[in-house]
Amino acid sequence: MTIRVTVWNENVHERKEPDVADRYPEGIHGAVADALNADKYNVRTATLQQPDHGLPESVLNQTDVLVWWSHCANDEVDDDVADRVVKRVHDGMGFIPLHSGKNSKPFKRLMGTTCRIKYRHGGETERIWVSDPGHQIADGLDEYFEIPSTEMYGEPFDIPEPDRTVFISWFEGGEVFRSGVCYRRGRGSIFAFRPGHEEYPIFYQKEVRKVIRNAVDWAAPKEGATVRWGEVDSINQLEEQ
Repeated sequence: MTIRVTVWNENVHERKEPDVADRYPEGIHGAVADALNADKYNVRTATLQQPDHGLPESVLNQTDVLVWWSHCANDEVDDDVADRVVKRVHDGMGFIPLHSGKNSKPFKRLMGTTCRIKYRHGGETERIWVSDPGHQIADGLDEYFEIPSTEMYGEPFDIPEPDRTVFISWFEGGEVFRSGVCYRRGRGSIFAFRPGHEEYPIFYQKEVRKVIRNAVDWAAPKEGATVRWGEVDSINQLEEQ
């Protein structure tokens, strides 16, 4: 089955910062889309600058999994677009916020919390441990992998208790972080993945790209049962009252 993926990126750092543009000449969305270059994925990209931020209903209705990268422009996303994404997740679309996508309007609305963290710049080593080795998102990984230089995220992470925690990170400065967490909202599956700061070439790293592919496979909609919402007739005959 072909999985229809939309990779969304605010596309701000690449347009304003030459070093980020040099690192990601096709944009962060281009690097993430390139990780999904197998035949089983049908990938399109969308950015903040497009009409409807590239996410009109016609696009979202043709999206099985939405991969979302954002950072400095989270507040610039229109509320109507954020609500549109949330509704599609409840209807069954998978949602994968990367890095500071944890602060995106759709993710915060789906979580119902502030999603606040500790953080520190400086290029520390991150060691990402697989805490749920039987999970599909961990397929093909060793028990840990390292990102040589990255921004630190630290606990506490103000999110609801995850359904599953697939990865836990340790940082050179001593902090730890739940760096790969899973949720269900309505019929939709959500996987928030921590790595991806724009100052480093993280989205070219083979383990990170494998996690993204595994997460897309896991988050793709499952058929499930047919459900009727709202007022319904009784299945059995009821006595008149």
